[in-house]
Amino acid sequence: FCSPPRIKDEPDDDGFYASPKEDSKPLKRPREDDDADYKPKKIKTEDVKKAKKRKQEEEEDSKAKKAKSKDKKVPEADKRKKPKKEEEQKWKWWEEERYPEGIKWKFLEHKGPVFAPPYEPLPENVKFYYDGKVMKLSTKAEEVATFFAKMLDHEYTTKEIFRKNFFKDWRKEMTSEEKSTITNLSKCDFTHMSQYFKAQTEARKQMSKEEKQKIKEENERLLKEYGYCVMDNHKERIANFKIEPPGLFRGRGNHPKMGMLKRRIMPEDIIINCSKDSKIPSPPPGHKWKEVRHDNKVTWLVSWTENIQGSIKYIMLNPSSRIKGEKDWQKYETARRLKKCVDKIRNQYREDWKSKEMKVRQRAVALYFIDKLALRAGNEKEEGETADTVGCCSLRVEHIKLHPELDGQEYVVEFDFLGKDSIRYYNKVPVEKRVFKNLQLFMENKQPEDDLFDRLNTSILNKHLQDLMEGLTAKVFRTYNASITLQQQLKELTNPDDNIPAKILSYNRANRAVAILCNHQRAPPKTFEKSMMNLQSKIDAKKEQLADARRELKSAKADAKVRRDEKSKKTVESKKKAVQRIEEQLMKLEVQATDREENKQIALGTSKLNYLDPRISVAWCKKWGIPIEKIYNKTQREKFAWAIDMAEEDYEF
Repeated sequence: FCSPPRIKDEPDDDGFYASPKEDSKPLKRPREDDDADYKPKKIKTEDVKKAKKRKQEEEEDSKAKKAKSKDKKVPEADKRKKPKKEEEQKWKWWEEERYPEGIKWKFLEHKGPVFAPPYEPLPENVKFYYDGKVMKLSTKAEEVATFFAKMLDHEYTTKEIFRKNFFKDWRKEMTSEEKSTITNLSKCDFTHMSQYFKAQTEARKQMSKEEKQKIKEENERLLKEYGYCVMDNHKERIANFKIEPPGLFRGRGNHPKMGMLKRRIMPEDIIINCSKDSKIPSPPPGHKWKEVRHDNKVTWLVSWTENIQGSIKYIMLNPSSRIKGEKDWQKYETARRLKKCVDKIRNQYREDWKSKEMKVRQRAVALYFIDKLALRAGNEKEEGETADTVGCCSLRVEHIKLHPELDGQEYVVEFDFLGKDSIRYYNKVPVEKRVFKNLQLFMENKQPEDDLFDRLNTSILNKHLQDLMEGLTAKVFRTYNASITLQQQLKELTNPDDNIPAKILSYNRANRAVAILCNHQRAPPKTFEKSMMNLQSKIDAKKEQLADARRELKSAKADAKVRRDEKSKKTVESKKKAVQRIEEQLMKLEVQATDREENKQIALGTSKLNYLDPRISVAWCKKWGIPIEKIYNKTQREKFAWAIDMAEEDYEF
C-alpha cells in the first residue's frame, strides 16, 4: 500500500455536517401528536378491540412457530454468522478519501467531560490527631488531609521532599486558626483516617453481586451518555471522558514537585471544542465554561491547564477512532519512507564525523547514537521543574565512560543515565573508532556536570533531520529501527515446523529484542512469584498425567499383542491420541513458563502498541496461520483494524 493520500477537494458546502440528532428526532414526534389529537374516542375504542383480537391471533401463531423452531435446531454455522454481520458494518475509514491537510473533522458534537464527585466529609467517629489531641479540621483542610491518609502506607509519604511539598500546599487550604495550631507535619496523626479508608476498600471488595451490578449499570449509563461523540456522521468512542479527581502529585523518580496538591478541576477551567452547528454541551448548574472553541484543525474535545507543571491536559478520542488510526498509519508510512533514504543519511553522518566544525561533528555523533541505540532526542528543561532525566542531546559528561578495551572488545562506551519516566538506561556498546575519538575530544577540559554535546540541542538536530527528509524526527528513527528489527527477528526466529505455541514464543522473543533496543523495562509484577509457582504446579501435574497415559498406552499395546482383535487396536489408537494431546498441553505450559520468565522485567506492550508497524505482525499471522487474537487482544484489534484489513501475508515494511 502506498502512503495515505493527503489532498482532497473541498466540498461545495461550508465544510460542516448538520447534526444527525437534530435531523432525525423531530420527524416522528409531530406525527404521534397529530394521531392522538384527531382520532375521535368511539373509533379509538373499536380500534382497541380489533387490535386486542389481532394480538391474540398473532400470539397463537407465534407460539406455533416457536414450537416448530424448537424441533428444528439452528445449525452452529448460523449461530456464528451474526457477529460477522456486525463486523461488516464497522466503518472502514481507511478506504475513504482523506480531508485536506490540516483539517481533522467537519462536524463534532459531544456532551463535555464528567467531573470528579464532590468531597464527602468524613463521619464524626473518624478523628484526626495533632500532637496527641483530637482536632476537627475545616472541610477544605480535611479533604487534603485525606489524600495524605490514603497514601500513608506508601513509600512516597516517607520521602522528605514529598512531605515538605505536601505540608506547604496543605497549609494554603487551612483556616488561619488551623495554620497557627498545625506547624509540624511530624505531630500529625493520620492513622485513624487511614484505617477508615482501608475498611472502605475492604467493604468494596465484599460487596454483594447486586451492589456491584448497580455500580456497573451507573458506569455504563455514564459511558453511554458521555463516552461517545458524533464526528462527521459517525459515532466515535471517547478515550478519557472523566476528569481526574484532586489528589497529591507523585511524578516519576525523584520528582522535585512530588507531594504538591493537584487541585480540583472546575468547569471554569475547561475549554470545550466542538463545531458551530452542534449542540454545545451544558456546564453543570451554576457554572460556566472558560471558553467554547470551534477549531477543526485540532483533534481534542476538551482541554484544561493543570496546576503542577502548567501543562495542558486533553480529552481525546479512543485509539480505535479514525483520527488516531490515521495518525498511526501516517507515522508508520513516514518510517517506511526513512527506509528508502536511511543508507544515504548514514553515509552523510559518517562523513560529518571528520568535519572541521565541532557543531557538525557533535550532531553527527548524536545522530549515530539515535540511529544505532534508538535513544530519544531529549528536550531542554527548566532546572528544578522536573526529575533529572536526559536524552541523547542533553547527555552530560558524567553519563558516559570511555573504555579503549573492555571484555575483549575495542572502543567501548558505557552509558548510565535516567531516561524518560526516570527509567535507567545502562548499556556497554562497542562503537566505531572515529566516534570514540570524537567523544574523547568532546569530553576534553569538561567537568562531569557539563554537557557532552555543548554545541547541540533538540531543535538544531530536528531542523537538520527535516532537511534530510520531510517529516523526519528522532522518534521516526526509533519507529523505523523497532519495526525493521521485528521484521528481521521474525524471519530469523520463526521455524515453519513449529506448532502455534512455539511460533508465538518466537514472536514474543522478536518483540523482546525490540523492547530491549528501546529500553522498555518494568519492575517484575508483584504476583510474579506466585503465578510462576501456580504454573509450575500445573506443569508437574501434567507430567504425572503424561506418565500415567504412557503407562496405559504400554499396557494397551501389550494387551493388543495377545488379543489381536479390533477392539484392542482401537484402544491403542485412542491411548496414543491421549498421549499426544497431553504432550501438546505440557509443551504449551512449558512455553508459557519460559515466556513469562524471559519477559518478567521487559515491557512488551509499549513497543507493540507504539513503535511496531502492526502490518508486520498481521502479515506474519496470516503467513503462518496464527489467529490474530493470539497477538492482539480485543482493544488492540480495534486500534489496528486498518492494518488487519489491509496487510496481506507478503507485506514488507
